[in-house]
Formats: sequence, C-alpha cells, structure tokens
Amino acid sequence: MPTSTKAIVLSSLKYGESSLIVRMYTEASGRQSYMLKGILKRRKGGLRPGFFQPLTQLEIVSGTVRPGRLGYLREALIAYPYATVHSDIRKGAIALFLSEVLSESIREEETNPELFSYLEHTLQWLDQHQRIANFHIRFLMGLTRYLGFYPDQTDSHAPYFDLSEGAYCSKPGLNPVLADGNLEAFRNILGTNFDAIHTVELTQAERRELLNSLILYYEIHLQGFKKPRSLTVLDEVFS
Repeated sequence: MPTSTKAIVLSSLKYGESSLIVRMYTEASGRQSYMLKGILKRRKGGLRPGFFQPLTQLEIVSGTVRPGRLGYLREALIAYPYATVHSDIRKGAIALFLSEVLSESIREEETNPELFSYLEHTLQWLDQHQRIANFHIRFLMGLTRYLGFYPDQTDSHAPYFDLSEGAYCSKPGLNPVLADGNLEAFRNILGTNFDAIHTVELTQAERRELLNSLILYYEIHLQGFKKPRSLTVLDEVFS
C-alpha cells in the first residue's frame, strides 16, 4: 500500500546518467532511501530534481519499501517552501553541513516523532531568521538529546566537561575535555534557546574550536561517524 508522510532530504547521489538515489528522514518510517529513475532527464511530471536539495521538506507518497531494497516515490510536493535556505550562501553552507551530520548520525528505519519535529521546526527557524552564526552549533547540541548523549547538566559549574562521559567534572582525566573559554562558550550556547543564540558572542576562532569539539563529541558517541567534508566550507563562509 502507498505510504504518505512528511520527509526531510538528507542527501542525493547521481546514479547512472539520469537517476538519483535519495536518502530522506521520514516522519512515518525514519530513514529511508529511494531510487528516482530518469528524473534528471524528465521534463514533465511531478518529481523534479530541485525537490531533492539538502534538507528540503517534502510531502511524499511512496510505494511499499522491502527490507534491504530501495523504495520508489509516487509523488513528492514541497511541504515547506524555504525562502532563504537555498539562496543565502551562509544558510546554504549550514544546510550542506547539517545534511552530512544527519546522514552520518541518523540510521534507524523507525519512526521518531520527537526527532522529526525537532528537525522540521529548527530548519524552519533557520529559514526565517538572519542572525544565524551560532545556529549549527546550537542545532548539534540539541540533536544529541534525540541521539542519546545529551550533556548531563549535573555539576554544570564544574571547570571541565568530559566528552567521553558527557558530563561535567572537577578534574580532567585521560578523556578529552572542554575547559576555559571553550567550555564557557559550550555552556552559554547550551543554556540558550534559538531565539537568543545571537547574544552569545564568539570570534571565528572560538566558534571553530567549539565546533571541532562538538564533532569530536559525535565521533566518540556515534560509532562510524565521519567528520563532515563541508566543515571547511562552513568555516570559510563565516570567516
């Protein structure tokens, strides 16, 4: 039976001369992959290549997906038309970076309504606001809540944060830790909602250091997580 669901594009890969393999995070079934045959040569019809840019929010109707097989789409419509995400160079760099992070970190083929809602609403927030230099950092921190390693807030005034334990500590051990200004930036952004993230003032070097620490945090807690290739592009855009 056809399945209708909201979906967020994670990545698309050209296959052959005219097809795409598209990975999405769906509200109904978690992460799913679809083969879009001939879409790059198709001049008419409902499916268009532009629908499958990173983090596009769609309403899709798909055929039944067999375990271990690529699904197929019957229909796709834009659920939320971005006004700025794909036209603003800063937001486009953030979208590319986050799509890589999500592709590496979300692997379950099962529904998670809370995670889908978080992605849907934070990405719409990004589209609607302009003071977004700290957005991706706050996004990564918030995402850990749904991936199972949100920072333990016990003893949040301690002078170190142990990345392996995911908790604050009074003395550093053998594990990598956050300390000094890097810890202060981490603590400030973690304690700030999206509407106020612009009030946390960071230099480019401070933002880079904190972001690299968060990538390490993901690498420690997610087996097989790879550093996003678009990290350098993001750094250049916000330099």
